[in-house]
Amino acid sequence: MELRTYCKILLRRWWLIVAPVAVVALYVVAAYSPPAPAYQVVMRFSAGTAPAGLSEAYDRYYPWLTSEYIANGLADVAMTGTFAQAISSRLAEAGREIPAGAIQPAIVTDNAQSILILYLTWPDAEQIVAVAEAVTAELTGNGAAYFPQLAQIEPAVRALDPPTPIALPPGLRAQLMGPVIKIGLALVVGVALALLYHYLDPTVHEAAELEHLGLTVVAEIPREPRR
Repeated sequence: MELRTYCKILLRRWWLIVAPVAVVALYVVAAYSPPAPAYQVVMRFSAGTAPAGLSEAYDRYYPWLTSEYIANGLADVAMTGTFAQAISSRLAEAGREIPAGAIQPAIVTDNAQSILILYLTWPDAEQIVAVAEAVTAELTGNGAAYFPQLAQIEPAVRALDPPTPIALPPGLRAQLMGPVIKIGLALVVGVALALLYHYLDPTVHEAAELEHLGLTVVAEIPREPRR
């Protein structure tokens, strides 16, 4: 089937294409709201131990190895429910009621050797600073609650970055569910309906359709023009 034939089919059933687009466009205008803002704080923490003074080789190697273990272990701890509950308790003491269930999924961590990297994503620019400060206090001041072997190390973890929130652009999901995508999907549905209607329609519209069936068209009666 030629492209010109498809164009004729779509023009003949144009109302099937316009209808879903119009419905979706009206819904978008009535229900659209801009994506909620999101903010992120990226903080880095150094982890380390003091040399034990047992030997020169020990002082050079094992403190560095221990610092990597600390950063790696606290990176896992910071994403647990226990850690989120501790942050929630610190915030409650400061007069902010934020449940642990909202804090835990907002924290993502990584570590690069002796550096713990923590990503905190939050919808409120003011609250994220308070949550980040509570996270910093918990990591730097209460590491022994998660690893008792850190009890004699002061401090085992040091904050390297202040909690500075950065506004994030809308996520991929928010962009995909935007008005343009919805109207585009409605257009696709309308085109599919028009083609389906043509496939199920037994009416003959052009002589070429009969010739395609193997019938010979002797003459045509022209359509009477509208007056």
